[in-house]
Amino acid sequence: MENNKIKILAIGDEINPYLYDYFDKSNFSDIDLILSGGDLRPRFLSFLVSMLNKRLFYVRGNHDIIYTKRPPLGCENIDGKIVEYQGIKIMGLEGSMWYGGRGVEYTQGQMNWKVFKLRPRIFFKGVPDIVLTHAPPQGVHDGKDVCHQGFKVFRQFISRYQPRFFLHGHIHFRYGYSRERETLIEKTRVININGYYIFEVEKLPEKTKFLTSQRS
Repeated sequence: MENNKIKILAIGDEINPYLYDYFDKSNFSDIDLILSGGDLRPRFLSFLVSMLNKRLFYVRGNHDIIYTKRPPLGCENIDGKIVEYQGIKIMGLEGSMWYGGRGVEYTQGQMNWKVFKLRPRIFFKGVPDIVLTHAPPQGVHDGKDVCHQGFKVFRQFISRYQPRFFLHGHIHFRYGYSRERETLIEKTRVININGYYIFEVEKLPEKTKFLTSQRS
């Protein structure tokens, strides 16, 4: 029987020794896809791709300026794009809130424009099943300081389109801003992928996906 789900390894911000120093391939043999939410060394992403021999999609975190000169080998940057993997649509948006311009940063207005440019693709192709970002939505898992505040447009996106999953990093659990791994916003599972998180996504029939894309 054909498997109706794909298993995803999502990573962000911190390298868990279980995935590097003490890596055992047999523990991740059933992973189908890897998603990175940023602020991880390029060589770590390349390491996972070489060890698991799976596709890896990523967005850059605010500290990932090095990716411009040394991008992770065998990985695909999906910032500002919607890609499809085994019938699952994934949208990516990089960076954090602007806090001085030292890293990969955006103002609220700049991020609004990035999301706006994706709307025609969403209209014709349907709502993404997964949104992968570095920063969180405003008011969900975010912090009080400017750098760790979430984007307002992300919260608006969830309300309007209700993707099945919204994955973000940037908020380390040790910072104490929020210790919640997952929060349900309407029909969207908002998940902080700090460290790593494994989950499954069910493949929806094409008719169901078309109906989902008609939300207003």
